[in-house]
Amino acid sequence: MNGFPPLAERMRPKNLDQYLGQKQLVGKDAVLRKMIESGKISSIILWGPPGVGKTTLARIISNQLERPFYVLSAVSSGVKDVREAIEKARKSRFFNTNTAILFIDEIHRFSKSQQDSLLGAVEEGVITLIGATTENPSFEVISPLLSRCQVYTLKPLNKDDLIEHLLERVKNSDSILKSRTFKLNEINALIKFSGGDARKFLNIIELAANSYSKDEEIVINDKVVTNLLQENPAQYDKDGELHYDIISAFIKSIRGSDPDAAVYWLARMVEGGEDPKFIARRLIISASEDIGLANPNALLLATNCFEAIKMVGWPEARIILSQVTIYLATSAKSNSAYMAINKAQSMVRESGNLPVPLHLRNAPTTLMKELGYGDNYKYSHDYNDNFAAQEFMPEKLSNQKLWEAQNNPAENKIKERMNYLWRDYKQK
Repeated sequence: MNGFPPLAERMRPKNLDQYLGQKQLVGKDAVLRKMIESGKISSIILWGPPGVGKTTLARIISNQLERPFYVLSAVSSGVKDVREAIEKARKSRFFNTNTAILFIDEIHRFSKSQQDSLLGAVEEGVITLIGATTENPSFEVISPLLSRCQVYTLKPLNKDDLIEHLLERVKNSDSILKSRTFKLNEINALIKFSGGDARKFLNIIELAANSYSKDEEIVINDKVVTNLLQENPAQYDKDGELHYDIISAFIKSIRGSDPDAAVYWLARMVEGGEDPKFIARRLIISASEDIGLANPNALLLATNCFEAIKMVGWPEARIILSQVTIYLATSAKSNSAYMAINKAQSMVRESGNLPVPLHLRNAPTTLMKELGYGDNYKYSHDYNDNFAAQEFMPEKLSNQKLWEAQNNPAENKIKERMNYLWRDYKQK
């Protein structure tokens, strides 16, 4: 099969009818399909994991709307490249009344100045921007640009999309493989290793096909897939590292108080070219979810880490990440804050919008005062220990307990204080 484009490229859909998944966006009567069919599209950002069709959808939009299409990769493009693309789009308007589409892959990797350079062209309508990102645009795209774009979330492809539709399409329509015989005996490993990523799925199929001679039947089962991927790990993960598996192992090593394993997985990400801000954000989450009140300084250090690596950059940022990783891994652990908010949200969903007790309400008007707003509220600072026992929950939830102190020195101290303050009212 040398000399031919990879299977993933050969199978790239050309129109919405061939496009797999994302029915919430491009299915019948869905918002994006309606826009495309109307011939009008605003600037958008497509957010989702790798291999779910972000680039493909951008190309389909351009083809269907017959718009000039310019592509930049945030990994290799700078401000100069952005300005050149905008100038080409500006000139194309003299020959084509349709606004050009500028597609930027991995837009989250663009710096603030690079994103700033897009604002004028988007605002003036010189270009319609389509950005693709695997990272939360709320954190990675500057607010002025984000306010000019609609964000659409793409989901991993499910088993039916991959097995019943994509594999059948490969068997029936790929110019190279349609003459081969496929025998699919087991799908667990195929689904597991592809992880809802169509590109990985097709890479595995191609890898399996290449392991057989042209005259042999292509047999796909769990053993074949697992053995192939153990021998050729880079061939099914074109990004070089098992992005989601590695970060999972990293966080679980921190949670499990194993600094050696945590630093090892950190090194895997550093060597694999992972975005340092992605790692730092996960450290912030871990500091709150897994350490929390057992050591509140963990969150401060993790937050400072995020700011520090933005100032320093590679390669020195790896030292800062290592320091914080080791600190979090060796810290006392508690998920009491995480458990409390989960329990509270569940309670809210079950109990609905219960009224705020009258004594806790503000009373900015005379009428509100007459209705009893604010009556009998005790201002804590007027009492000993800056505390006055009173009910702060809605009446129906009185005495409900959401936060449970866990057994570590910091929270034992907090629990002791709460028990002292509430000793004559209720136990906290």
